[in-house]
Amino acid sequence: MQMMNPPFLRTKHRISPYLFILLVFILFVSFIYGHNFIFIFRQHHHHDTHALFSTTPERSKQQKVAAFAVGKTAEEGGCDLFSGRWVRDELTRPLYEESECPYIQPQLTCQEHGRPDKEYRRWRWQPHGCDLPTFNASLMLEMLRGKRMMFIGDSLNRGQYVSLICLLHQFIPEDAKSMETFDSLTVFTAKEYNATIEFYWAPFLLESNSDNAVIHRVTDRIVRKGSINKHGRYWRGADIVVFNTYLWWITGSKMKILLGSFNDEVKEIVELSTEDAYRMAMKSLVRWVSMNMDPNKTRVFFTSMSPSHGKSIEWGGEPGGNCYNETTPINDPTYWSSDSQKSIMQVIGEVFRKSRVPITFLNITQLSSYRKDAHTSIYKKQWSPLTPEQLSNPVSYADCVHWCLPGLQDTWNELLFAKLLYP
Repeated sequence: MQMMNPPFLRTKHRISPYLFILLVFILFVSFIYGHNFIFIFRQHHHHDTHALFSTTPERSKQQKVAAFAVGKTAEEGGCDLFSGRWVRDELTRPLYEESECPYIQPQLTCQEHGRPDKEYRRWRWQPHGCDLPTFNASLMLEMLRGKRMMFIGDSLNRGQYVSLICLLHQFIPEDAKSMETFDSLTVFTAKEYNATIEFYWAPFLLESNSDNAVIHRVTDRIVRKGSINKHGRYWRGADIVVFNTYLWWITGSKMKILLGSFNDEVKEIVELSTEDAYRMAMKSLVRWVSMNMDPNKTRVFFTSMSPSHGKSIEWGGEPGGNCYNETTPINDPTYWSSDSQKSIMQVIGEVFRKSRVPITFLNITQLSSYRKDAHTSIYKKQWSPLTPEQLSNPVSYADCVHWCLPGLQDTWNELLFAKLLYP
């Protein structure tokens, strides 16, 4: 007796070659971008910030926390990406080599300027209970397609800007990218993506006597009240904006504020406390964003204060020292580098809570405070020749404000990338 094949074997089904190619393409894309697609397709509508930016209970009930966590849902509380620890990672760090990125300023090229150790490049930020999505340059460039992204602020924001370009530029053909500088504005163009990533020098955001992009190292700093439009006219039309301002406000307990114009023959100047002057600037920023940015089209970010490490005694080191010769992060999870940063952060929280336009807060302050090892220290181009006295005492001229690239600021951009994946 002849055995009959089951019905599903008796009929031959031919798959269209076009369908086969489509299926292969889908599998390939899923393999390459699968991890990031998880984050894209989990739709949440929360604009979360640090605990200092807490909202009222009524407002909190209406918000959902974006779940970046692995195996953790939004209903379980989500994850604070800015709370975590630094872990040593030799497999994925650094994310690029210093010699591979021609856009790094000589003030940030630590290896080129003789830094003997490389451990500062091998640390990865690990949030408690979850993981940062892996930075995906191809996906980031797709998100930027047809868009204009701007970093606006001081040299620390410029460092983050350069870091992002270093993370992206190797995925762009040599003849399809360019960088040009026009006074206060630097523009990196990715031609195939019809995208620009720009940096605009405005250390106070408002008009000041430090606005010259080349000659701005003045000690008697003056900021003009209500003058944000002086620079803001160049920011209109951007699709993604990353603001920062902090370092230049810390000139002492008082800040000089100009009430009229820099062109006035007799200038009316008042002095405000640092907190009140900073509050004035933040109110101007929020007002400008509300009037000029459409939240349905533009993402607005604000990067918090970048810490410095000028006194090693603050983390248990020897008196008279600073970041010079520091090669490991601070292990104390409760360490906070400056009370002034806490007070400024409180000012930001007070003002931003009243903003009608969502401003995503990139709270890099605490996680960066641990990284006393990541500064440029003495391994950078010096602005002026060093004296014999300075050369005999490297601590005296170590830069404990700016950061080596590659390094810490790449993590800032990983956090920015994560927040771009979530509205």
